[in-house]
Amino acid sequence: MHRELVDERGWISEDDYLHALNVCHLLPGPEAQQLATWIGWRLHGWRGGLVAGLLFVIPGSLVILALSILYAMAANLAWFSAIFLGVKAAVLAIVVQALLRIAGRALDTRFKQGLAAAAFVALFVLDLPFPLIVLGAGAAGMPVASTRPDWLALKPGAASAPVGPRPWSSTIQSVAIWGVIWGTPMALVAATLGIDHVLWDIGAFFSQLAVVTFGGAYAVLAYMAQEAVQGFGWLQPGEMADGLGLAETTPGPLIMVTQFVGFLAAYRAPEPFTPIIAGLLGAGLTTWVTFAPCFLWIFAVAPWIDRLGNTVRLKGGLAAVTAAVVGVIANLTAWFLLHVLFSTVGESRVGPLRLYTPDWASFDWRAALLAVLACLLVFGAKWSIMRVLAVAALGGLVLGMAI
Repeated sequence: MHRELVDERGWISEDDYLHALNVCHLLPGPEAQQLATWIGWRLHGWRGGLVAGLLFVIPGSLVILALSILYAMAANLAWFSAIFLGVKAAVLAIVVQALLRIAGRALDTRFKQGLAAAAFVALFVLDLPFPLIVLGAGAAGMPVASTRPDWLALKPGAASAPVGPRPWSSTIQSVAIWGVIWGTPMALVAATLGIDHVLWDIGAFFSQLAVVTFGGAYAVLAYMAQEAVQGFGWLQPGEMADGLGLAETTPGPLIMVTQFVGFLAAYRAPEPFTPIIAGLLGAGLTTWVTFAPCFLWIFAVAPWIDRLGNTVRLKGGLAAVTAAVVGVIANLTAWFLLHVLFSTVGESRVGPLRLYTPDWASFDWRAALLAVLACLLVFGAKWSIMRVLAVAALGGLVLGMAI
């Protein structure tokens, strides 16, 4: 995006691009989609923002919808399950790679390392709510940015905000319009199917995610996986890894894995619709409540970007959230590791502590072998994600069908 729009086309300046990117990192939702929307808004107003934002999402949405339908219809076939044995192993290596990459970039002070460790313990051991972790980290980072910016590797002081009228009317109008757009499908579901229907649960859950999805798709995936599997029972643990593998192969933001979850959730509880129709409604509703808030955030904040980009307290909140996200992704990595390598993983409580207890008799040596192969290809051979997924899927097919 930077090469095309700044270097080659010259549509916006380098400073404006980086300024907007900093602010998009502070907003919930996929920052790349919001940055694309802001660039469209900067060039052609709300029409340009709408076109840019929609075209960033629609291609990937259609591809993963087609893959979700294929997955739901072929999930019980032996060869299909064998392929996804390899996909799950590759996803484990990909998540480990994401963890190490983000940790290497984000944890450059002891304070940030402490935040990451605390976030991991809070999620994996204490089972505290994901939104609490994210919001708590942001709240901790803002005062630290003002008093001890070196703890967050921030330069002290803030750039002076440009003078001029504050665009409150534009912000209020954007919030009102996109709030109605966001809530309209939920109102229709409540009026026609009731709040006990699975579509209401889907819409409410992913609306909540749209508010707390700081830190990228890998961060929110851990919370979504545990809630979709353990909270709602929509998917099996291994199916979340399958969904991430599908999302890794599609264009568009990785957060599109939410559509896979919404499709399967509705597909498996279709009444009063057929499974396919219910799945399409679930996928459409999930995508709607995931990305309509993204337009709300960016259109509401766009007129303020020049004021917000260099605010030290906001940067401190973002830096703290980014550090906590490393702990969140570590939780995701540990959760996937257990559920990919073991068919049965128990869960028990000792006071406030949650303990996972894998059944060693259910250890899957094929998944372990493929995971080691995927790690060698990712970290040793430096292969791309697509190549690793393809080789692991082929390996899963060979092992799954031969044994």
